[in-house]
Amino acid sequence: MKKSCFFIVSKSIVVALFLMFANGAFAQGKAFPSKPSQEFWKNVQFGGGVGLGFGSGYTSVSLAPSAVYAVNQTVSLGLGMQLGYSNEKHRYTSFVYGGSLIGLVNPIPEIQLSLEIEETNASTKYQIFGSNISNNYWNTGLYLGVGYRTGNVTIGGRYDVLYNANKSIYADAFMPFVRVYF
Repeated sequence: MKKSCFFIVSKSIVVALFLMFANGAFAQGKAFPSKPSQEFWKNVQFGGGVGLGFGSGYTSVSLAPSAVYAVNQTVSLGLGMQLGYSNEKHRYTSFVYGGSLIGLVNPIPEIQLSLEIEETNASTKYQIFGSNISNNYWNTGLYLGVGYRTGNVTIGGRYDVLYNANKSIYADAFMPFVRVYF
């Protein structure tokens, strides 16, 4: 299973490098723009999400930074990362990490369609009837999403078409989201 994560990360790096150099090679017919790195970075937006949850004996923290490259006014492609920690006192502890490839399409400025493939590793420890049970596994999600976009903020929902209730790190295949890019 570790090969799967390595494959996703390797593929992500190749895609990012391609985008970096493709922009300079094809931008407005110029063979060699004067400053390709500046051309590339002005089309990159950074964003992501942060989650915090606290309760009586419960803690949940997540961080999901991402960056997308605007290929044009309609299409953006990018990479994301995910880190998460959950703990319910005397019941379980979970640590999740992974990466994702992101595709965004804005057919009109107010509507954003998304396609994300996410590879995550979940490491959980349960305490059941005085026994400690550990589980460590990889999970792949393929999310189709739609949202309403205004400025840098998109509010919508996404659905995991590969959802498996016995393996997913999420409780449901459908998830609402708020996406912010600057």
